[in-house]
Amino acid sequence: MKAKLLNEEGARTFALVFDTGDEFVSGLLDFARREKLASAHFAGIGAFERLTFGFFELEKKEYKKIGVNEQVEVLSLAGNIALYENELRVHAHVLVGKQDGTAHGGHLFEAHVRPTLELFLTELAVPLRRRMNEEVGIPLIDLSA
Repeated sequence: MKAKLLNEEGARTFALVFDTGDEFVSGLLDFARREKLASAHFAGIGAFERLTFGFFELEKKEYKKIGVNEQVEVLSLAGNIALYENELRVHAHVLVGKQDGTAHGGHLFEAHVRPTLELFLTELAVPLRRRMNEEVGIPLIDLSA
């Protein structure tokens, strides 16, 4: 993965380019730690050769994971980085298009890039923190923290 700082006045903005074989979620977390980011939001496009995404089943309070093991176009990728229990966490949603024109998407768990993924990331001025929401069963952003 390559990165370039585009703006450092106010909120820092970066362009990130992931290459074939890069794992997106772990690569983004490594970058965020290196740059000492506490919170950020991002959007990107590109392609994956395999990924795992999921659909949150509210009644069960768990994700139904769905694997895709074929080349897909990333039609939309959006998310944020926030702190949960003092660790950075990526929360991303993805929409991918298959060769037959169908689209699939959900909460992104992992994704392997091929041939590229282009991402623009903007640091947030105030750190965002997640807290476990027992009613829902997942950590949600807590604006009072």
